[in-house]
Amino acid sequence: MDLSHMRISNGWILCSFLAGFGLCWTGAGIEPAGFILGTLFPLLLLGWLFYFRMLGPGDIKLFCVLGGIMGPEKILYCIGAAFAAGALVSLGILIVCGGFQERIRYLLEFLEQYGRTGEKKSYYRTGPAWENIHFTVPIFMSVMFYAGGIY
Repeated sequence: MDLSHMRISNGWILCSFLAGFGLCWTGAGIEPAGFILGTLFPLLLLGWLFYFRMLGPGDIKLFCVLGGIMGPEKILYCIGAAFAAGALVSLGILIVCGGFQERIRYLLEFLEQYGRTGEKKSYYRTGPAWENIHFTVPIFMSVMFYAGGIY
């Protein structure tokens, strides 16, 4: 869905959230407190990345849904593994397409401008820019590690 439409449907997020909620309250999932904490952790940890438009709202909502299913401890591993997988994917893109110095320069200019002006601007470039990865792919990779018992 993210690859074809550049977004994650809120309907899909809602259905997944309700499925996790149902598992929690039927006793087949984690405890209710773990469901709530697991849902809130991604929002609290990653909200600043959304503020600077470094991570999309669908990615954060997806992490919140996964946190409700996995619980607060496992979602931290999931987030860490997703960011590690995302770093590897990004590094691969930079190696194949070039532009490593350009991306570092872009990041430093972004941070310098924010520090100087305090103006919030979007970090990522809109449209089909080569450096814009679909973060749902590394999230999927992380969930596969979870399903495979890696963490």
